[in-house]
Formats: sequence, C-alpha cells, structure tokens
Amino acid sequence: MENNLNGYVSFVLHAHLPFVHHPESDDYLEEQWLFEAICETYIPLLLNFKKLEDENVDFRITMSLTPPLLNMLDSKLLQKKYINYLKQHIELAKKEVKRTIYDNRLNELSKYYLNRYTNDLHVFKDIYKCNLISAFKHFQDIGVLEIITCGATHGYFPILYVNEKTIKAQIAVGVQTYKKYFGKSPRGIWLPECGYVPEADKYLKEFGIEYVITETHGILYANPTPIYGTYAPIVSNGGVICFGRDAESSRQVWSSINGYPGDVNYREFYRDIGYEADYDYIKPYIAHNGVRVNTGIKYYRITGKTDNKDYYNLEWAKDSINKQTGHFFDSRNTQINSIAPFMDRPPIIVCPYDAELYGHWWYEGPDFLYTLFKKIYFDKCNFKLITPSEYIDKYPEIQISSPCRSSWGANGYSEVWLNPTNDYAHKHLHVAGDRMVELSGLFPNEEDDLKRFALNQCARELLLAQSSDWLFIITNGTMVEYAHKRIKEHIGRFTKLYFQIKKDNIDKDFLQDIYEKDKIFEDINYMIYY
Repeated sequence: MENNLNGYVSFVLHAHLPFVHHPESDDYLEEQWLFEAICETYIPLLLNFKKLEDENVDFRITMSLTPPLLNMLDSKLLQKKYINYLKQHIELAKKEVKRTIYDNRLNELSKYYLNRYTNDLHVFKDIYKCNLISAFKHFQDIGVLEIITCGATHGYFPILYVNEKTIKAQIAVGVQTYKKYFGKSPRGIWLPECGYVPEADKYLKEFGIEYVITETHGILYANPTPIYGTYAPIVSNGGVICFGRDAESSRQVWSSINGYPGDVNYREFYRDIGYEADYDYIKPYIAHNGVRVNTGIKYYRITGKTDNKDYYNLEWAKDSINKQTGHFFDSRNTQINSIAPFMDRPPIIVCPYDAELYGHWWYEGPDFLYTLFKKIYFDKCNFKLITPSEYIDKYPEIQISSPCRSSWGANGYSEVWLNPTNDYAHKHLHVAGDRMVELSGLFPNEEDDLKRFALNQCARELLLAQSSDWLFIITNGTMVEYAHKRIKEHIGRFTKLYFQIKKDNIDKDFLQDIYEKDKIFEDINYMIYY
C-alpha cells in the first residue's frame, strides 16, 4: 500500500469538559456531564481501540485530554460518584426490561441498555480499575494514539492576551498536567476553542510545544498565503507549526443538513425516557430537585423530520455506518487524488472534532471510527492515517507564514466568548489576572507555608474562572445559572483571598474549604505568573 500512497488523513479528537467537582453535595446535575461522556464517548472509544489492537489493525488517532478532564478522571470522589451513577442506571434498565415486556422491539432495546450499563461498570471497575487515564496512556505507549494537551482550564487566548502572563500560565499548567499523567512532554496543543493569537507563540515555544490545531481560515488568511492551503502545515514567525482544519471532511460530519450524524437510522438524541416516562416512575432517576433529565435510555431513531419517530434498530444503524464509512473513504481518496499532483509532498487532511461528538451526540460515532479505521487498513486506498507529529517528522520543511487571528466559534472569531450576554465577566477576569501577576511580584517564592498555600489557591481560582466553557454556556443559553454561579464564585474566592494575603490576615478555614471544593492542579506554583 505504501507504494500507492498519495496522502494522509489525521483524526484529532478534542476531549474536554469544564472542571465540575462538588464534594459538598450529591445534588449537582452538572457532574453528570462527565458521567455521560465516560459512558457514551470515552469507554466506547477505548473499547474500539482495544478491538483494533486485538485485530492487529495499525491505526492512528490524536486526542487532546484537557487538564480539567484529566483532573476529574483522576478524582477518587468522582470515580465513586460515577460508579453510583452506573448502579442507578442499571437499576432503571432492569425496571425497563420488565416494563417493556409488552413490545418485543422495545424489550430488546431495554435489554441492550441493561447490558451496556452493566458492561460499563465491569469495564470501569474490573478492567480499568477506575483509571481511564492509564487506559488512554496504553494506546499512546504502543504508538497508535498521540495525546496532546490544552490550556489549563480552556481559557480563551484571543481575549486573555490583554495580560500575556495569563496565557503563559494557561500553557504552563497545561504542559505540567500532561507531564504528570503521561510522563513526558506534549508535542502538540489543542488551542482552546482553536483560538489563535500570535502573542501566544513565545509561550508555546517556551514550554516545548511544537504544533497547534487551528481553524481553517486561520491558515487560509495567513500572511503570506500558504501555497498548499490547509493541506500542509505552516510555521509561524514565532516558530510554532500550525495545522488547519479541512473544511470538506468536517462538513461531512458536522453539517446539520447532510452530515453523517443526521442519518435517519441513527439514535435520536432528543427522545429520552427521562422526559417521557411516567413522572412517579422516573423520579428516583432524575435530578434531586425533580427536574427531568437525560437517562441515556433512548428508544427512537432519527426517522426523519417528523414527530412520529420509529424505534431504534441497531442493525439498521450498522448498515448506515458501513455506508457512511465507505462514503468518507471514497471522498478522501478522491480529494487526495485531486490535490497530490500539485504538491511536492503528500497532503495531510486534518479532521478535528469535539471528542464528545463521537458517542454522546452521535451515538454511533465510535463505531464509525472503528469501521473506518479497519477499512483504511484492509482496503486498497491512496492514503494512510497519521498523527501531526509523525507528519512533521516525515516532512520537516514547512512554509513560514503568520496565521490569522481566529477561532472555530460561530463566524470564526470571538463573538461566542465576548458578546452582550457575557461581556460583564471579562472586566473581572482581567482585573483578577492583573492582581495575580501583582501577587507573584509582591511575594516572589514565598516561604511561609500558609501564605504560599493561599497564593497557590488564588492561581487555581483564577484559572477556573477563566474557563471558556462558562462564557460559551451563557451565549448558548444552556445551564446559564450554573455558569454565572461558577464565574461569580471563583472571582469572589480569588478576590477575598487576594485582600487577605495583602493584609496578612488569611482565614485558614475559608482557605481549606475552597481548596477542598476546587481541588485541581495539586502541584501548581503561583510563580508561573511572575
């Protein structure tokens, strides 16, 4: 196959969730974001990677595992809560098997969900020993998965750069967290929200980052214009290599009109028994305050633009997967054949997606990847899978060009994270950023244990407040109250500590309380802001 090689395809999945950790309560619905992602995305991806390994399929995929996600996956508290979540869902699925006995198709689906949740519990506890990080690390160690890092809390660089040291801290802690869990330095970084600004380059280089993933127009509008568009990386004047998202392959997956996840045979995300079952029956399995929420038990397929949905059929879904992997495969062959004759090196088609698309939003996504990777390995084609690092090593001569300031948000720039719904937050974030830099200058390498503890906690609170997720949630109008609450709490805790430190009057009980709630980045050193 190597003789027929004309190009490469690089899948990059961005696995990220904001840090949600509430030891003070079992009532926080938002912790379920993690549990759903483990069930529907992370475990299915790992199981499919294992199947490919067992079948001796040589594949390649790249994933960012962001620092907040790594910290949550490593949390003993959240691991325990996830096991309880699974046990509750197994109990519900058993009730569903009894309740749906009147309909064979429904009953088979309820048995499927019972088996799936039961297997999730077995895999998580018995096979992975509650440690999904080491499970992902295994695939990096055998050379089929490249794991890259991200900003410490997904802070949005194109706005944070008002004080560049806040970007420096996001990068420093992102790299530090990666080293802690994977025992080596990351070569690449997923820029939070694909937000590129040239001011970040020097800090990326300082902490050893070789390459970044950017949005399509970040490359296409670079200066000078890249001769190969997004089909080859460019290197900025600051020395950072930039890979741009391929528009055609992205559209085939993302498009709400003709994207693969909209296939009529796939599972309907928006029909869930959490919203449809009798209230008294479902009440023990929804939010503590009685609000209906997703249970993950969904009996319908997309069917089409109709309210009269048909039942989900696993075999029909597999048929659609086979059809669409064939379409993706043929499309990349055609695309590469049309590009390769005009290039002096094989083109690379970079396909970056949110990891949670695969499984959570698009239930069949992990199986799509498994089927596609097998097809690429066994069928005759003109391309191979590759990671960005492997491509750089093979083709180190790269055009110098300055990428355009950009993001992958709506309309390509910053309006998702800076608009009239959320702009109130930025003045507080900028003031807190300036104050954190001020503290590092006032107390360089502080030796008093209590004061150092407080300074480190200030750094944690600032980083958590800077998460782009809160701004995104407010713009989208989902869980807005929680996002407002998180910004207010972190800025409030930071500000209170800031004045206590300056007055040398630190409240130990307050400090210990917020440390337990915001227990992230155990090894942080506030001097990253110096």
